[in-house]
Amino acid sequence: MRKRAILTSATLLAAGTLLGAMAISTGAQERQSEPGARGARTVSALTPAQLAERLLYRRAVEAAFWGMPAVNAQLMYDAVKQVGGDFNQIVYWSRPLSSKNQTLTPNPNTIYVFPFYNTKDVGPMVLEIPPADQDDSITGSVDDAWQTALADVGPAGDDKGKGGKYLILPPAYKEKVPDGYIALRSSTHTGFVILRSNLKGGSEADIAKAVAYGKQIKFYPLSQANQSPQTKFVDSFDVLFDSTIPYDLRFFEALDRFVQREPWLDRDRVMIDSLRTIGIEKGKPFKPDERTKQTLNEAVREAHAFLDHWYELLFATPYNEGTHWGLPAPPAVLKGLMTDFADPNEYPVDGRGMVYSYAYFSPKRLGEGQFYLVTISDKDGKSFDGGSNYRMNVPANPPVRLYWSATVYDRATHALIREMPKSAVSSLTPGLAKTADGSMDVYFGPKAPPGKEANWVPTKIDSGFEVTFRFYGPEKPLFDKTWKLPDIAKAP
Repeated sequence: MRKRAILTSATLLAAGTLLGAMAISTGAQERQSEPGARGARTVSALTPAQLAERLLYRRAVEAAFWGMPAVNAQLMYDAVKQVGGDFNQIVYWSRPLSSKNQTLTPNPNTIYVFPFYNTKDVGPMVLEIPPADQDDSITGSVDDAWQTALADVGPAGDDKGKGGKYLILPPAYKEKVPDGYIALRSSTHTGFVILRSNLKGGSEADIAKAVAYGKQIKFYPLSQANQSPQTKFVDSFDVLFDSTIPYDLRFFEALDRFVQREPWLDRDRVMIDSLRTIGIEKGKPFKPDERTKQTLNEAVREAHAFLDHWYELLFATPYNEGTHWGLPAPPAVLKGLMTDFADPNEYPVDGRGMVYSYAYFSPKRLGEGQFYLVTISDKDGKSFDGGSNYRMNVPANPPVRLYWSATVYDRATHALIREMPKSAVSSLTPGLAKTADGSMDVYFGPKAPPGKEANWVPTKIDSGFEVTFRFYGPEKPLFDKTWKLPDIAKAP
């Protein structure tokens, strides 16, 4: 079996700058010669075919970093088709998510409503958000196909909870925008709107009410605005909706589908030649031969290993000193996603790729509607083991206006662990027990502690996991750090 160079010098440079102060180091290993040759060849002795293969491999690794948010979005579009939906319709879940939803780190404590837009043939799309009240509200954002936020919606968004008509415009749209709309200019033909119809509690009545409010959302082409247009809703609750990332040839096949549909952004035109090298070119079929397929498979597996390593480095700088809870994205990525990468001297492609290897969606203003902390290790710095028991104490008076939740994900896929009876505990969980001081203990493990079933999240033996803690309607004590989330500790 041939051994490949682990890193190019360009990749090392990118890795060294990815997370700012988080520098990584690694040793580079020269690829050995083809089987049967005497000794290792020097670079100058490589044949043109060998040089071409090395270039293919290096550019495939870089394409995986760059293309991750696009592939992530493409796989969600593909899943929409698999559940019987289509663009310019709304896929929703009529109950809080089960593990049949295999998107990346979803929230199982809300009602999801996903409009997926495609303006290429129909022109601008109208998204109508209903007014919020003390019982019903929407939290969410409109994203382009690169998952860069165009706007937040709902009480924390541009309509300030009053409701409104958002108008999603195609790339390079030049016509006058009609009065009465909040215009959003998308850089891509397609994109999605991640909306959460917030629950007030965990009862059946609360769920039904949130679903009914979510279905007040309207979604239709502007060209049909005067024709009483109907919004099509597709319920995906009890079917498999899988958009986990495949680290094999399917990754590049998804990237090709995206490239064929979407316009090139000026900031990304440098990738045209790189993608052509690996066989992805606008207007041409992607048909790699068997040797190229093998090289692409190896390259995306290496990219995966690198992305996972960078993900672990996120937690080297915790949100609160002395803990293992970290923000889910490097500062440069968060800044770029909220400004459409407006800084001409910064384009954190590697960090962005890492973020979308384990999550989807970005808000326009993180911290207004929602905030997230993530951990992959316990109080002692050891990775979580699904066969062990853990306890987390949530201090009294969590700084949220709506609710908090703690969700367990499969460490390998970043999706909900399959075949689990539940995936999270939240402040909305019926029967959640508090301690005498007003705090709450949350338990993680293969079995619930006796009498603590409501406070327990199951894990899978022989499998690693990670935990995301969500703050919906986050408040000041979270940001000034006068309220601190303790680490998860191993329990007997």
